[in-house]
Parts: sequence; C-alpha cells; structure tokens
Amino acid sequence: MNKKVRFQWGAFLLFLLYGGLFFLLLGRFIYIQATGVVNGEVLEQRAQEKYSRSQVVEAHRGTIQDRNGQILVEDTLSYKIYAVVSEKATAHANDPRHVIDVQDTAQKLSEFLDLSEEEIATRIQNGIDEERYQVEFGASGRNLSHQQMKKIEELQLPGIEFDKDLKRHYANGRFASHLIGFAIPEEVEDNKTRLVGKMGLERIYDEALTGTPGRIDFQIGRNGLLLPSSDKLITEPKHGADVKLTNDRTIQNFLEEAVSDVQEKYEPEKITALVVKADSGEILAMTQRPTFDPNTREGLTTNWLNESVENTVEPGSTMKIFTLAAAIEEGKWDPNGWYKSGSYKLLDRTIYDHNVSGWGTITYLEGFQRSSNVSMAYLLEKLGDETFINYIKEFGFGEKTGIDLPNEATGTISDRYPINRLTTTYGQGTTVTPLQLVQGMTAIANEGTMYQPYIIDQIVDPNTGEVLLNHEPVKKQSPISAQTANQVKEILASTVTSEKGTAQKFKLDSYTSAGKTGTAQIPGPDGKYLWGRQLFLYSFLGMAPVEDPEIIVYVAVHKPKIEATEVGSDPTSYIFNYVTENSLKYLNISPNDSKERETVLLEDYRGKELASVQSALQAQGLEVVATGLEGKVEQQYPAGDTPLISGTKVFLKAGGDIQIPDMTGWSSREVKIYKGFSGLPIEMTGTGYVVRQSMTPGTAVDNTPIVVELDSPEKAYQQQPVEMEGNPEELEEQQE
Repeated sequence: MNKKVRFQWGAFLLFLLYGGLFFLLLGRFIYIQATGVVNGEVLEQRAQEKYSRSQVVEAHRGTIQDRNGQILVEDTLSYKIYAVVSEKATAHANDPRHVIDVQDTAQKLSEFLDLSEEEIATRIQNGIDEERYQVEFGASGRNLSHQQMKKIEELQLPGIEFDKDLKRHYANGRFASHLIGFAIPEEVEDNKTRLVGKMGLERIYDEALTGTPGRIDFQIGRNGLLLPSSDKLITEPKHGADVKLTNDRTIQNFLEEAVSDVQEKYEPEKITALVVKADSGEILAMTQRPTFDPNTREGLTTNWLNESVENTVEPGSTMKIFTLAAAIEEGKWDPNGWYKSGSYKLLDRTIYDHNVSGWGTITYLEGFQRSSNVSMAYLLEKLGDETFINYIKEFGFGEKTGIDLPNEATGTISDRYPINRLTTTYGQGTTVTPLQLVQGMTAIANEGTMYQPYIIDQIVDPNTGEVLLNHEPVKKQSPISAQTANQVKEILASTVTSEKGTAQKFKLDSYTSAGKTGTAQIPGPDGKYLWGRQLFLYSFLGMAPVEDPEIIVYVAVHKPKIEATEVGSDPTSYIFNYVTENSLKYLNISPNDSKERETVLLEDYRGKELASVQSALQAQGLEVVATGLEGKVEQQYPAGDTPLISGTKVFLKAGGDIQIPDMTGWSSREVKIYKGFSGLPIEMTGTGYVVRQSMTPGTAVDNTPIVVELDSPEKAYQQQPVEMEGNPEELEEQQE
C-alpha cells in the first residue's frame, strides 16, 4: 500500500529563511573580511584608534647667545598639568586613573591655576562628553614649578597627571631687556600651547627660534598598558635655530651696572646707552631705563620701544661733531681763525651761546672746545646751507641705518627755513636716533669708513649645524676722508684734555678718550621747550682709545635730579668712564703707558730651543708664559709676524714638566689660551680678570683641577670704582 508523501511547506519556508540568513551572514562576513569596512567605517582604523597612542616630543626653542657663545636665553624645565578623563585609563576600580569627581577636582585645582573653578570644571566635562582621553588647561596649566607640582600631587586627585614642560629662562634678568624681549606660552589650537615671542628679538625671530615638535606612536592593550611586542614609531623633534648676537655679556653687565647706579642716584626720567665696536659696527651692549625683568615682566609698563632704535631725540651739541667734519672736509675750518662769541643774528632771529655774554673774541678751536653755538653759525656761513645739509644726509641722518631690528625710526632733518638749518648745526630742531649717532661716529673712528650697526652675528640650525645667516660688517659710502676723520678725532680729544673743554670729566684713568658732550632742550606737552637744570637731556658721544678706537659709547640721561653743586656731565661721565675703562681692560687693550713702549715684530719660534727663545723674547721686553720647561717650541701664540708692544704675553708650548704660573690679572682669553696649550683641567668662575687661583704659582701640576676666579677689572687691577661726585663746574659748562 503506497503512502502519499505530503510536502512540508513550513519546513521548507524555515529552510529558506534560515538558509537565506546563513548566506546573508556568510556574504556579510566575506565582505567584511575582504574590505575591512563596517557601516562605512574601516575596522583596522577603528582598532588603531582604540589601541593606538601618541606622545608629543617637545622641540626646544632656540637659544639666544652672546658673541662668545654664552647663553643669554634658553628653555628650562617646568611642569604641565593635565587631566585624564577616560574611564578606559582605569584598570581597577579601587585604583582610579581618571577624574572621578569633576567639581571637587576643579575646586582644588583652582587654588593653583589661573583659572576659575567653573572654567576648570567646564574643560574637564567637555573632555568627558567628547570621549577624549585627556584634557589640558592651556597656558594656565603650564610653567608650574617643581614645588607647585609637588603640592598638587599631595592632594592625590585621581586622573591629575604631569608632563615635564619647557619655559623660557632669561639667565641675567634685567639685561638688554628691550633688545632681547620675551616669549610666553600662548594657546594655539586644541588647548595646545607653545612659546610665542611677544617683544624684541624673541618676536622678530620667532619663526626661526620656534622648533617643530616630534612624536612617538605606540600600541596599548585592553588594560591600557604598552604592548610588549609593540613597535614605537619615533619622529624626532626639530629644535629651533640658535641666534648668536654681537652682544658681549661682560660689557653688557658693565653697562647695566653703571646705568643702574645712575638711575638710583639721579632718578632720571629715562636713560639710553649703547656700546658699539668701532671698526665693525657690531653692537656690544645696549640698554635703557626704565627696564624690566623678562622672566616676570615686572617693570614693563606702557613703553615697549627700544629707545636706541625706535625713538628719536634732539641730539644737542653732539651734532657739532658732524658739522665740524663737514667744514674740515670742505676746507672751511680754520682752528686759529677768530670770531666774536656770545650771540649771532639771522634775519629776525638771534641765537646765543650757553654763556649768553660769550667769551669775547676767541678762536674756532676754543669755540668748539667750549661748545659754542655761535661758532657753528659762522661755520654754516662758510659751508653754505645746501652743502651742510648734504653732509648731514651722507652721515646717515634722516634715514634708517638698516640695522637688523624692526620699527627703526628715521628721524627728521629740520631744513625748511634758514633758522632750521642753523639750529641743526648744533642739534636743535632736528631729530635723530642714538643708532644714527654711533653710525656717524664710526666714520670718525675709522678714518672715514662708516659702518652700519648690527646685532645679529649668526643664526645656526642646531639639528644640522648649518649656518642659516652669517652677518659680516657692512661698509657704507665714506662721507669724509681719512685726513678729515683724524683731524676731527684730535679736536674731539682736545675737548677732554683742554682746560677749556666741556668734556674734561670724561678723561679716563688708563686710556685716552675723545668725544662731544650734549645738552638738549626737551619739548614739553605744549610743544614749547622746557628749561631748567633738571629738565635737559644730557648726553655724550665718545670713543677710546683715541690712537686706535676700539669702542664707541653713547649715553643719554633725560631730566636727572642733579644737585646745585653737580652738572649734567656728572651722570653721563660716570656711565661712560666706568663702562669704557672696564670694557677696554676686559678686551685686553693695553693702557696708555703702552704707547710709549717699543713695538716688536714677533718671529716664528716653532722648532727652536725653548731656553734660547725665552731669552730672546725677554730681551725684547715681552712676557713669556711657557707650558713645559724643556725641549723645543711646539706652538706659540700670537703667531709669527704679529706686531706686539713690550710687556705683551707670548705663550709657548714645549715639553717636560708644567709649573703653574701666577695668573693674577690675566684676562679670561689669556686663561683659555694657556688651558689650550697646557691641556690642564682649569675651571673658570666669574667674568673679567683673574683675582685668585686655587693652586700656588710654581707648583708642579698633576691632574688636580685648578679653579681660577675672575672678577670685574677694577677689582682685578685693585682700582676703586669711579666716583660719581666731582668738583662743581660753572653754569656755562653745564648748559652748553
């Protein structure tokens, strides 16, 4: 009997349903396996995002150095705080590694950060809402000291962590502050911060100084720990470029000390001072008062201008230097010619000497020494207005010097009317910058060759050692001849040495000096000139030594509170004398008595017996410093064919035992030469000249380190500081 088979539609439909689902899932699986994409999202990328981590490697901002490589500005260690807000950071509930209580954390951190409790809470909560791993607190969370970091750590706030961070450190504090400027952390994006230059060289060269951060990429496991098998991908940071200045830290310190002394004693409204290398235009030092500490910005008010570059003054009688040079160059100067001093009338205007009644009929040389305005008026008659103004322009006045600093002022040559051209001859009405004055003075110091002032020596990439910028001295068209320049220099020296000279206070103890004093009236708020002994701008533009000028110094003191027994040249001469005397000794420039010594042309003694060389050098009046007691001369300094004056040290390297010399009075440069020749472990502390050494002279040397202590030149040479008080001068000498 045959059974009738019934078709099971229900089972068939279930088979189709589950079979379809199976093939659908199989197809989906194959698709995912083949493409790695789910709902438009790449699974591999998602996994990498989940388990990949990266850490920023901070790049150092470039250093700022002086001409000798001494660090003036660099990054230093501080701490940056951040909050971990992701629950994934916590592996065990009893050891939370993320922020648990937002409000409590915000309340406690607000005591240490420059943010309110509400601002901190908002940042943390936003990080939680956006499912971020951690949040930072911008500039307010940076630059924490070690002490601050430890105090926050003691609170034991879950999720609060620290990274070592960098901040800008200005090693010398109030030191060329308006030149160097400052950089501070500034928020740029995603609550990230970087150091940004806001003033001075830090701002001008911000792009060059700023580095590019590196990073480390790595993988973590589900527990948040680094996978042992994970490879780290490291991108090295590119550190910012190092900026090397022409500035000399030691000379800058001399200038800062002297200017601070005058600021404290005379309480002037302003002081501007700079020191320039005479034969190149390199700026060795530059400062002003008021000033500030770039580490804290304490003292920085409304004046962000670099007074030597960005501001102008009426130069007063320092402008007579260039009027004199023009007259000599044109053959219109007769030092022995006579004129009547006191007053001079031009059309309906009369100008006067500072001694209104004059000194009678005197020579032009005496007139210049006395700083007579009337003598300048008669020189203008001989020169002609147009010729005179052309010379003033050729000396660089009325246009930028081209220094490698921004916002340089040009000044204004006042020449619209005859009276303007007349008053310009003695520095009234026309405005100039201190930089223009020292630039013009380089032509006098260098036999007519004028140099453009500059402050940047080199910019170097520390990552590769490549020199990105190398600044060489820039010569400008010579406005005067060598003969004229030398004659002007001699006349300027006479203002210091003559009993009739207004610059007698600028006579140095150990060197010859030359220059011109200036007393300028200052315009008041109503445009009218102020009048009064304590309301003038007193200045001096000078050089030293006269025979071969090494440095040019400009000093301007605005409205000093001088006593009835004091004169305007008291504060300016204190700065000039202190800085110039000490700087020349530091630069190893031989004092005045060296000019009377015989000049010796040094031979090349290499390969000759030490004993005979020592005898020959001593017979020529030279001081011999030998590293070694026997054998032949292996090296010498200076090299052969170098002209030397008697008393100069000659360093010789020979064989045998070494006995330590008496280094008292040596410059740091001489110590370095001896260290290089001897190979001894000599350590120097301080700056200036040697005042004491740890090892007794004549001691046979082993490997024991030798400590040499240096101090300021006046201490090394056992000189007393320049006294600020002087004998009272007549009123005519203070109001020239």
